[in-house]
Amino acid sequence: MIQYRKLNPDEIVLDLFCSFKRRQVVTDCWRKENGRWVIKSDPFIDDWGKDEYEMLVRCLKHTARTGGLVYGAFLDNRLKGFVSVEGDLTGSCSQYMDLSSIHVSQDMRGQGIGRELFLAAKQFAKGQNAKKLYISAHSAVETQAFYRSMGCREAEEYDPVHVEKEPYDCQLECVL
Repeated sequence: MIQYRKLNPDEIVLDLFCSFKRRQVVTDCWRKENGRWVIKSDPFIDDWGKDEYEMLVRCLKHTARTGGLVYGAFLDNRLKGFVSVEGDLTGSCSQYMDLSSIHVSQDMRGQGIGRELFLAAKQFAKGQNAKKLYISAHSAVETQAFYRSMGCREAEEYDPVHVEKEPYDCQLECVL
């Protein structure tokens, strides 16, 4: 049975991810061309190594220490999914909270864990007086299908920092 809970900064360490498989085989991605979204073939494998996990640990610790949310899904006390929401309101009218990450271990996808994590992120952001979640989302067709199923749409306002950092990401929002 999956158990969900908020993580504190002290428990966010590299060993937390020892049973987590961040691997995604991508074949097609969404790309914006001439103002229209189209699907393009762009095959690659997105897989994290030790460097990516070390960076993730630093980022998640920072989020947890600065008023944000780091929330995990556990099976037999092993992390199988997580979501993070940054603690600051952003956007021209302070309407957004940034959903900075959401991942489900490859061996646990398709079981509703992502949905539960996303709903926890929405609840947290709403409790912080945000009007919308902002998501700079991987452009893979499967990833975008998940976000669309959760009610996300193209962001009305793009965050230039996210766009510069990940120019192929789709900039989304979800009204709370």
